[in-house]
This record gives sequence, C-alpha cells and structure tokens, in this order.
Amino acid sequence: MLSRRVPLSAVLIVRDAASQLAPCLDSLAFCDEIVVVDSGSADGTVALARDHGARVIEEPWRGFGPQKQFAVEQAAHDWVLCLDADERVSPALARSIEAALADPDHGAYRFPRCNRFMGRYLRHGEGYPDWSLRLFDRRQARWSDDAVHEKVLTGVPVGELRGDLLHDSAETLEGYLAKQNRYTTLAAREALARGKRPGVARLLLGPPLRFFKFYCLRRGFLDGLPGLVHIVIGCTNTFFKYAKMLAFRSERQ
Repeated sequence: MLSRRVPLSAVLIVRDAASQLAPCLDSLAFCDEIVVVDSGSADGTVALARDHGARVIEEPWRGFGPQKQFAVEQAAHDWVLCLDADERVSPALARSIEAALADPDHGAYRFPRCNRFMGRYLRHGEGYPDWSLRLFDRRQARWSDDAVHEKVLTGVPVGELRGDLLHDSAETLEGYLAKQNRYTTLAAREALARGKRPGVARLLLGPPLRFFKFYCLRRGFLDGLPGLVHIVIGCTNTFFKYAKMLAFRSERQ
C-alpha cells in the first residue's frame, strides 16, 4: 500500500466545454481538489463542473499561458496537475501519479500524451509519445507567458511517469483546421515579436523536413490514413506560419 501522498490540485482552463468535460473530471477523482477557470462559457460548462465537485472561478481570457498560470495560482495545494477539457487521465497514469507523489524525487513530471485523430489513437509520428509536462510543484515551475504553444518552465530535473494522458478531441476536421489557422497566426506574430526572422528557405524546407522526420523516421505511416493526414496538416502549419511571418513583416514596412 502506498504511503500518504502530498495533496494534489487538478487545474483546468475551459470555455464552452460541456460536451467534453465530464470524462475529464471523472478521471480526476483521485485528486484532492479540482479547480476550473472558465472564460465566459455559455453552454452549461460551469454548472457541469460544479456538479462534479469542482471549484469554478470565472476569469476573462488572458491567452493560453497567462490563463493557465492564473489557474495554477488559484489552487489550494502546491502540487498541481494541469489538463485540458478534452483530456483524460488513464488509470495507469493515475496510479503513476499517486506513486510519484507518495515520495516525490523531482519537482516536475512529464508523461506521454496519446492523441485521438479521425477516430484513431495515434501511436507514432507527431502523435506519440507527445511528452507533456503537466504535473509540477508550482514553487519550482510555472507556465510561460506565451499566448499559444505555452509550456511549463522549470529549472529542476524533470521526472517521467508511465501511463498515457488521453487526448480525445471531439472536434470535426473542419474545426481542427480552423483552430490550426488561428494558432499559426498567433505563432507567427509571437515569433516576430521575439525577433525571429522568416525567410524563403524556412518556408520551402521546413515542411518537407518535418514530413521526413515524423512520417519516415518516427514511422507515422504506421498510423494509417489518420497519421498521414495529421502529419500533412502539421507540415502545412509550418508553411503557413512562415508565410504569415513574411506577410506580417511586409505590412510593417
């Protein structure tokens, strides 16, 4: 039997997530509290979260990184587990988390995320293992201020846990493409703000290099048609990011 672990807060940021949230909250039953930060839902998300015992805080949208860091700061406990509404903690991962927190030997932990795309969980290519640092002591780590592609920043060694975080997005391919279009716009503006310089070489070479890496070297072809579509969209995102950077830069001149 495991010794008593350190207390753990599960933390989520949500908006209009009623269709996806229940399985996520159910998978977090082993946590000591669940904090849900909502940014203006109009579909019953808040009521659903409260019905599952979550503490709901309403906060205007700040961007992904700042919003997640705000949520972490609202937790009652220093150890936090950060999830999105369309993610679930598998039973194997829950056991790994419980075991790690019984006697933590790292200040932060990462674990593989398994992404479901076009009806199939991807096990190769870009889809797996999608290592995600989501469990950490907030005294030793924090979310970055990035508006998109946010990440956890820490100066301590990061441990690894077994068990998958299951990402089961229910959005359509059309909705996924629309989201990727928004993300590439944000990523392009953020890259320019950081002083990165776009060029024709990156525009032309980035997509095929990405395809070779994930489809060939990391065997994305083993995930069938969903794996191919997923990687092609990723390569297209690379092209559009650099194309938008070039376009935004020309608008400034």
